[in-house]
Amino acid sequence: MDGCHMCIDALKEDVLAKLSQMLDNSTCGWRQLATAAAKHPRFQCSEKEMTACSLHVLNAAGSPARCFLAHLADRRCPLDFLSRCLTEIDHREAAQLIMAELIRITAQPQSQHSRPGSRVLLTCGASGPPGLTYQWFKGNEEVSTGGSPQLVLFPLSPAHQGHYICRVSYGERYVFSQWAHVGLVCSAGSSCSSSLFPGSVSGLQVVLQPQSQVVSEGAKLRLECQAKANPPAQVQWYHNNKPLPQKKTPVLEIPCVTTEHRGEYSCKVYNLYHEVWTDAAAVNIGEVSFNPQKHPGSVPHTATDKVALLIGNMNYLHHTPLCAPICDVHELTNLLRQMDFKVVSLLDLSWQEMQNAVAEFLMLLDKGVYGLLYFAGHGYENYGNSFMVPIDAPASYTSDHCLCVQSILSRMQEKQTGLNVFLLDMCRQRNFNDDVIVHPGPLRVTANIVFGYATCVDAEAYEVKREDTSNGIFISFLKQRVCENEKVTVMLDRVGEDMGRCAITRGRQALELRSNLSERRSLTDPIQTSDGSASQSARNHQWAVAHDLPKSQCLHFDCGVQVQLGFAAEFSNVMVIYTRILVKPEEVVSCSAQLTDFAEDVDVDLKKSNQDCLIEAGSLGLIEEELPSPDVPSLYTRICNLQRLKKELTFTVCLHYTYSNMDEEIQERLPVLVGKPLVSKLNLHERRPTRSFSTNISLDSLGFSECSSFAFAEGPALSGSMSNASSFPKETSRADSPAKLRSDNVPEETDCPEFFHTTELLVSSKSLPHTQVNETSYRFSDMCNFHSL
Repeated sequence: MDGCHMCIDALKEDVLAKLSQMLDNSTCGWRQLATAAAKHPRFQCSEKEMTACSLHVLNAAGSPARCFLAHLADRRCPLDFLSRCLTEIDHREAAQLIMAELIRITAQPQSQHSRPGSRVLLTCGASGPPGLTYQWFKGNEEVSTGGSPQLVLFPLSPAHQGHYICRVSYGERYVFSQWAHVGLVCSAGSSCSSSLFPGSVSGLQVVLQPQSQVVSEGAKLRLECQAKANPPAQVQWYHNNKPLPQKKTPVLEIPCVTTEHRGEYSCKVYNLYHEVWTDAAAVNIGEVSFNPQKHPGSVPHTATDKVALLIGNMNYLHHTPLCAPICDVHELTNLLRQMDFKVVSLLDLSWQEMQNAVAEFLMLLDKGVYGLLYFAGHGYENYGNSFMVPIDAPASYTSDHCLCVQSILSRMQEKQTGLNVFLLDMCRQRNFNDDVIVHPGPLRVTANIVFGYATCVDAEAYEVKREDTSNGIFISFLKQRVCENEKVTVMLDRVGEDMGRCAITRGRQALELRSNLSERRSLTDPIQTSDGSASQSARNHQWAVAHDLPKSQCLHFDCGVQVQLGFAAEFSNVMVIYTRILVKPEEVVSCSAQLTDFAEDVDVDLKKSNQDCLIEAGSLGLIEEELPSPDVPSLYTRICNLQRLKKELTFTVCLHYTYSNMDEEIQERLPVLVGKPLVSKLNLHERRPTRSFSTNISLDSLGFSECSSFAFAEGPALSGSMSNASSFPKETSRADSPAKLRSDNVPEETDCPEFFHTTELLVSSKSLPHTQVNETSYRFSDMCNFHSL
């Protein structure tokens, strides 16, 4: 866990005891700390709590400071915030103690093996307070030249062989990196093998070297090394200088190679006395080849491209908000990108925005393209049709207010896609407010359709409650297998089996798979297109338009301060802006750059803006270490719902600073214009003349032709504003149907009110117990209904 994310309860017992002892005084102690911490509303203590802390002095072993620290721990007080408060009250010794606890190894040194005379670089990265010191050790001896984060061994010689470790210190506190082994790569018969007992006469000789080769993708890779040794030798295979787990036999076999298997392979041969490395064998992956006589009954499959649309709806206007979609969409996005999918990930879409997002998704599809649609949110199923509920759906929604999945499938088939996958993480109960049977139109017999439902018909789906985040049960198991090189249906079957072995979901939620997939198509299938394909270039351009971030800027203020403005995408419609002080004149003693005056179209939580770390800014998907220069202090602001941005994004950077000879704070303001970032270019908020996915209205009957906003992505937004409530088509005569006149016009619910939009309080007897999922690390502390009607 990152240092700035650590809370007080993560401190060791000896550190807490020492800190409490430091703060148990009246001049610069826990009361002054309480005053400093109270500036943040979350950490304010009442008079009753302060009195309770004071009474601990009456106990011989009591500590008022320890009691106050316990109150801060209950409120999840971060260590960096505690350190700043201690600095503010001028308790430098206690602040130094806490800052030392913030030391974290961010980049571990890696074992390396190279040839004699080469250059080896060991690197240890660490985050923490300013002034960290580094010291490298070989075994238990200090390396005289190892006083920096990087240790250079050049020219590499047998004397350099051994295990290295780095110590990172701050004052009296320190942490160690992991061990890294440095060895020599030598050909058989060479004299640079390491010997634990130099005087030993035992021999070790490699008699068969692994051979370099070019292997077709999907083919079998076989490498072999043999050695003569006394005592008998053991082997360990390495890929690009990294050990391959469980590959400890003389023959290395990989049954179905992919591009990730290209690189250099070598084998370490060793016994009690000696260690020898084989020559490196280069493995290159060529084009997919197919020999029907060699593989009877099997056909290699490729995609012309792979495109995924992921929608997670949480903050419903008229229904119970959901918790898990943000994490589910983020984790699935990362996994799909590893398999070369072009992913568009969107949160909290209205009906109009969902309609337009699906239209844009369809424009990315073409012949042979793999298309995947994932939805997490409220949903229902009527008469065999599944409906996704947008965030602005009214209390008594019908199919007119939702998107029909089967209608989307019909449109996908028109594109002659190679694979159509639907992963629906929502409930499938009946919606008794909707008495209309929707006819999405006949589907073609394409034998390439896969539906993965998170739960069965007439059943609900659940989510996993954890400390800071939540996951849907479906994604909790899917993410462990989605990257497997198996037929999609086989992979989903295994996910269903895993869910079935989970005791807490048995009898409550079970994955349902519907498919007519006749070929062995996998989400890991490689992409193969003809060079210079116009459709491929168009798709790349379309996808790039929706993922274009503003360029980093350097702002120059009159006082001489220079501020860096950086941008990072958390989702396709969620962006994080961070500010950093690059240059500060000596006469300026303190300064910070904060963002303000955002456009009304976008959603910015002012209470979480300009925060010291991403998690406090509300970002669960980004990590500070993945941003440029993570060690430089930054302030983070998260901007949501960029799809509703009608004009170019503007805001103001407000610089707060003080001079050394002045007490008053000075402000300077600079306006910033960054254009339309990410998905805002697509104008998803606009009404378009396109086919509806909520009913079976014919496009031809409306007199419209299919269009995409990519054609006018850079054009001006509509001047009229659009509220969520007005994004639906006008109500039809079904508004006066008997279903609409029922006294209970909310879909029936039977479970936890925390995650449902029912108007009645529900019994708590159906809350599921505290337990764990088999051998997984998930904690099912509170199982509640996840996606409901």
